[in-house]
Amino acid sequence: MTVLNEKQDLTGQVAIVTGAARGIGATCAYTLARNGANVVIVDLLPADVILTKIQEDFPLCETLSFQIDIRNRKEVQSVIDESVNKWGRIDILVNNAGTCGRKGLENFTDEDWSRDLDTNLKGTFLFTQLAIHPHMMKRKYGKVVNISSISGIMGGPTSNLEGSDTGRSGPAYAASKGGVIAFSKWVAKEVGIHGINCNSVAPGAIETDMTQSLNYPLDNQPIKRMGTAEDIAEAVLYLASPASNYITGQVLRVCGGLVIA
Repeated sequence: MTVLNEKQDLTGQVAIVTGAARGIGATCAYTLARNGANVVIVDLLPADVILTKIQEDFPLCETLSFQIDIRNRKEVQSVIDESVNKWGRIDILVNNAGTCGRKGLENFTDEDWSRDLDTNLKGTFLFTQLAIHPHMMKRKYGKVVNISSISGIMGGPTSNLEGSDTGRSGPAYAASKGGVIAFSKWVAKEVGIHGINCNSVAPGAIETDMTQSLNYPLDNQPIKRMGTAEDIAEAVLYLASPASNYITGQVLRVCGGLVIA
């Protein structure tokens, strides 16, 4: 295995990645394994494809896989407990799992709202709380990387179409991802003194199976292309590695320059 930056060598570390059966999460899990980490894959869906790829490409990498509902505290606790029982540690947590209702405000239901808020925000809270307390706290080390979105910064891109249901990410998605950003900053301020870093990656328009049917206008982006899951995974790797030891509470926008502050 070739590691370009020795500060990104994660050999022996344990990384939990949620929403890792496909898309951005699967690519994050693969990238962390490529750099030496043992990987825990968590998803509501089966993760056979990414598990097989990791095991074939990185035979020294150990893996665990859990098919759970990240909104359920007991199920999240079981992932934490079994991971610690196997390796005795949790070094990295990547909270990537999420849902995105795309209805407009008029047609958004209570169920739509609860699904996005509970998955995107509560799931992130549960895994962060249970990984940090007590495990990262005991070792005085940990890297928490929460996947937010530029929707949590700018409220989602402006719709170019009339009507309320145009494919634009909905109000609960924007609210939940804004919450993830604020939550990440709050956690960073509490646990930095204990050697734990907490940051957020905010993707823009990314090519995945979930976005194939959507048309993203790229005219306002300095980099005029869709992002890739690899673009996000490399940002996650940086924030999950010792290369980012002096960085916490930050939002890394990986969006082709659509949001420049």
